[in-house]
Amino acid sequence: MNTQTMTLGRAQLSAIEQTDEPSLVEALRDIAPDLASLAIGFVYGEIYPRPGLDLRHRQLVTVAALAAMGGLEPQLRFHLAGALHAGCTPVELVELMNHLVVYAGFPAALNGIAAAREVFAKQGVAVNAGTPAPDQGGSRFEAGLARLREIDGEVGERVLASLEDIAPDLGRFIIEFAFGDIYTRPGLDLISRELVTVAALAAIGSATPQLKVHMHGLLNVGGSREQMVEAIIHLAAYAGFPRAINAALAAKAVLAERPPERH
Repeated sequence: MNTQTMTLGRAQLSAIEQTDEPSLVEALRDIAPDLASLAIGFVYGEIYPRPGLDLRHRQLVTVAALAAMGGLEPQLRFHLAGALHAGCTPVELVELMNHLVVYAGFPAALNGIAAAREVFAKQGVAVNAGTPAPDQGGSRFEAGLARLREIDGEVGERVLASLEDIAPDLGRFIIEFAFGDIYTRPGLDLISRELVTVAALAAIGSATPQLKVHMHGLLNVGGSREQMVEAIIHLAAYAGFPRAINAALAAKAVLAERPPERH
């Protein structure tokens, strides 16, 4: 790593951790100092400064990926704190974990909430449980179907149709719970929800059809191609290059199915 990327990387890491002496350096000094240099120079010196994704969204994407993969609590806690430093609110981070129930399951979400609780306590952040979703007037199905159509359009409806002859109740749960209960909640805007969904599915690495659906969804709700591609590049640092490459190829297929963007 050259001096410029190392200097830039230390500045980025210091901004995330809010310290002049990044803990990564001292933590790895006696066992793998070169790993610290590689992380600072490449991850924070080359990836983080790239345009296309602001620091707040980079931290949301990172938290979503780490929570979805599971078993990475030290890094998850580090980036939850980094997300707060980048301007994310505690409500947004709690809502991110609520959202991950749909894509990574309740255990991953519960572990994520436990990590968030520790970080909030250490940071002295007041925890606000947030606001429950508005009353849907008794029709979770209608509310969920409307939100599904808003986000995924025909692509989402095709997924539901494919379940009719094998697991119609699963399709109903997708509409009522995922889109009727979760996607209608306040606390996280739709672009952020779709970015963290793409990040979680890409990091899990074994749900390419659903990843493509939500890549379409991200673009449908106003996310940009640049945000989508940059989130994938960003994930190379946290989920590995093979999963990032697979997600990039999925994005290529999705973009080929859509009309060209007008500039």
